[in-house]
Amino acid sequence: MTDQSPAPARTASRRTLGVMLLLTVLSAVLVLTAAGRVWAEGRAGNLDVSVTGSTISELPGGLALVGLAAAVAVFAVRGAGRLAVGALTLLAGLGAAAASAAGARDTDALDTEAARKLALAGSTATEVTHGAWPWLAVVGGLLLAVAGALTLRYGRGWPAMGTRYEAPTRRGPAKADTPADLWKALDRGEDPTAV
Repeated sequence: MTDQSPAPARTASRRTLGVMLLLTVLSAVLVLTAAGRVWAEGRAGNLDVSVTGSTISELPGGLALVGLAAAVAVFAVRGAGRLAVGALTLLAGLGAAAASAAGARDTDALDTEAARKLALAGSTATEVTHGAWPWLAVVGGLLLAVAGALTLRYGRGWPAMGTRYEAPTRRGPAKADTPADLWKALDRGEDPTAV
């Protein structure tokens, strides 16, 4: 008969939690870094124009921050709350990837920058080139989605904050016969003066 101890399950659970945290941080850094880089360049007359990913769309960077917040929130919730955090992370990752892919060939922001630099409405950029940064943001978004999927699949088994971080619950009025009893009731979070 083999020993069916919960230790291997706990180790695997902690391992998937670590992978989720690593993926979340890595994906958020990748998306935020890529969003700050030049995604498109061109010319407006004799001037060079360029736009960053965050100029084209602020959505990938915002969704990466949502993913980071969700990674922290996963420790504060249990059960259905943890599933909701996993779903939110998954959707944030897919949204960041989709927004980055949509911005990869965008020229509207570049045309707007060309019109601003030339001070002529309706100016368009010419000799437009697109960089690889939007595709790195797509990869980051997909990694964030994988982190959300891991949370949905394995999140129920991950450790959570202990009950000592939760608000104390009322157990009924304490009988306070002595001043020491009053202090003990206050220490437990009870109101000894309540009737």
